[in-house]
Amino acid sequence: MKVYKDGENMDKLNRIKELCEKLNQASKAYYQDAREIMTDREYDALYDELVSLEKETGIVLAQSPTQNVGYEVLTGLEKVRHERKMLSLDKTKETQRLASFLGDREGLLSWKLDGLTIVLTYRQGRLERAVTRGNGVIGEDITHNARTFENIPLEIGFKGELVLRGEAVIKFKDFERINEGLIAEEKYKNPRNLCSGTVRQLDSRVCAQRKVNCIIFTLVSAEGKDFETKSEGFSFLEDLGFEVVEQRAVNSGDIATAVSEFEEKIKNNPFATDGLVLTFNDISYSRSLGATAKFPRDSIAFKWADETAETVLKDIIWNTSRTGLINPIASFEPVELEGTTVERASLHNLSIVEGLKLGIGDRITVYKANMIIPQIAENLTQSGTAKPPEKCPVCGSETEIVALRDGKALKCPNPNCRAQIVESLSHFCSRDAFNIEGLSDETIKKFVDKGFIEYYPDIFALGHFKAEIVAMEGFGEKSFDNLVAALEKTKSVRLPNLIYALGIENVGLGNARLLCERFSYDIEQIIKADKDTLVEIDGFGEVIAESLARYFKDNKNIELLERLLETVEIIKEETSKSPKDLEGKTFVITGDLSLYPNRRALKEAIEQRGGKVTGSVSKKTDYLINNDINSTSAKNKKAKELGVEIITEQDFSNLT
Repeated sequence: MKVYKDGENMDKLNRIKELCEKLNQASKAYYQDAREIMTDREYDALYDELVSLEKETGIVLAQSPTQNVGYEVLTGLEKVRHERKMLSLDKTKETQRLASFLGDREGLLSWKLDGLTIVLTYRQGRLERAVTRGNGVIGEDITHNARTFENIPLEIGFKGELVLRGEAVIKFKDFERINEGLIAEEKYKNPRNLCSGTVRQLDSRVCAQRKVNCIIFTLVSAEGKDFETKSEGFSFLEDLGFEVVEQRAVNSGDIATAVSEFEEKIKNNPFATDGLVLTFNDISYSRSLGATAKFPRDSIAFKWADETAETVLKDIIWNTSRTGLINPIASFEPVELEGTTVERASLHNLSIVEGLKLGIGDRITVYKANMIIPQIAENLTQSGTAKPPEKCPVCGSETEIVALRDGKALKCPNPNCRAQIVESLSHFCSRDAFNIEGLSDETIKKFVDKGFIEYYPDIFALGHFKAEIVAMEGFGEKSFDNLVAALEKTKSVRLPNLIYALGIENVGLGNARLLCERFSYDIEQIIKADKDTLVEIDGFGEVIAESLARYFKDNKNIELLERLLETVEIIKEETSKSPKDLEGKTFVITGDLSLYPNRRALKEAIEQRGGKVTGSVSKKTDYLINNDINSTSAKNKKAKELGVEIITEQDFSNLT
C-alpha cells in the first residue's frame, strides 16, 4: 500500500466508505424498490471515483459495489439461486477501446436495453421458469408474470432444455399510457422503474395489463445444440419465435461506424436503451476467456460520453398540471447539445430542486439523458436560494407538499384551479379521447378566459360564440368553420374513448376498454356499478374500482355527463365475438400506415380476429405487413430470405 502523509490515507478511506454506502443505497433502491435516488450519470461518476480510489490505495472493502453484483433480494417472491452467476459488464466510453478489445476478431454489437434482466428456462418445449437477475447469484421467481409478457412464447418447437437471458422492458408509449392511469403521487419516473415494479408484482393481472416485452440478448444453453457463433444462436431463437436484440457483426475497422449508426437510431427506439454491448461472436473463444470476480472477459458495455455544456440558470418555472402537481422547469441561457439548441430542462419535482441546491444565477452543467432528454448534470454554484412558491402560480391557492414514489412534490389543492381545468379540457380533446382537432392548449386557455368554456360539455356549444371567436386575434371565419367542422366530426364517439376523456383518476384507455367490455358497452350499467362489482373486473384493483365508483356517485359528474350525452352519440359496438379467421396466423407490422391510425389499432384488429403480432420476422411469421413492399428495410429483407409473404394494409383487410 502506498504511504501517505498523516491523515491523508484516512481521508481517502473515509471517502471510500462514503462512496460504498451511497452506491449500495442506490443499488438497493434500483434493484429492490424499483426507484431511483440518483441518475445513471451520478452513479457512474461515483463508481468510477471509487474504482480509482481502490486502485490508488489498495483498499477494497467487503461491501464495495466493485466486488458485489446487484443487491440482496428482500421481497415476498420465491428466491431462486442461479445455476450460472450473472456478472455485470465492464464499461467504456471510448470507441477506440472497443476496437482494441476486438483485436483481429469478429464481434457482435447490440443494444444495452434499460429494463430488468430475466433468465428464462424451457423444458419439453414449455416455459418452466422465469427468474429475475436479483443480485446475480439469487433472483426472484416471476414465472407467473412472464407468462403474461407480450412476446414470450409459452410453447416452442425445441424440446430440449433451453436457457436464455433477456431484458424485460416496457415501451415508451405504454409507459405514458400506464402513467396516465396512476394518481400523480404514484407515477413512475421512467420505463425502467415501471418495468421493475411491474415484473415483480404478486398479481399477474397487473403485469398482463402493462404489456411487458422481453428482448432476448443471450442464449445461455440449448441442449444438444453446439453453435459455433452467437449469431447462429440468435437465428435459432428467432426461428423459435423469440424477439432477439438487434445486433450487428463488427470488426475493429468498422466498430466506430457501427456505433455511430446505432446512435442515429436512439431517438426512434420504442424501448429505453442504456448504451451498447460488444461481445465476441465466436462461442468457443468467448468461453476460453473466462471471467474476473465481477466481469466476463468476452463482453464489454459501451456508453456514449454525455456531451455537456456549462450555462447559467435564469429561472425556475413552476407549472400546475391537470393533477394539481406543480412541476418545476429549469430555464437557462441557451446552449448547443447533440446538435440542437437547449434552453429548458425538466426538474421533475421538488426533491430534485432541493437536491441540486439550485438558485437563480447559479452556474450549471446540462446534458441530454440517453442523448434525448435535457437534464441538469451538476450545479457548480450550489447557492440553494431557490424557494418553491407558497401559492399556486395560477390560482393563488396555498401550496402543499406531497409524497411521491420518488421523493416529494409541490401541489395545488384547489380542484377549480384554472390550470387544472385547462389541462382537463385538453385531455378531453386529446387523440385517445375525443380527438378534436384545432383545440390546442393555448386556444382552450383563451376560450376559458373569455367564458366560452367552463366544463367539457361547453366545448360542443362553441358555435354559439361565432361573432366573438371570429373577432379574436388569430381567428377568423375560416378558423371558426374548421373548428365547427372538427366538433361535428367528433360528435360520434366510442364508449371507451368517452370514458377515458372524462379524466377519471387512475383510468386510462386500456382500463376504459376493460370496463366497457365487462358491461357490454352499456353506459347505464357502468354508472350504476358499485365498487365490489368493479373490483372483480380482470385487470382492475381496489384503486381503480374506488376511483370509478367515487366518480359516478358524484351528482355533478353525472350532470355533466348527461349534458354531454345530449350532444354526442355513442357508437354502438359489436358485442358478439368476431370470427377468429386468423387463428394461428402470426403477423409482423412495419413502416408507415394509412388505413389504420397507428400500429396499435392494426395490432388490435389482428388480435380480434384471432391472429398474433410479434416484433421480428422469423420462420413462424405468416405475413409481414408493410405498405412499401419493395422497401429495403431489414424486416423486408428477412421476410424475402425466409419466404414470408409481404402484404399491404389493404391486402390485410381483404384477408379471409
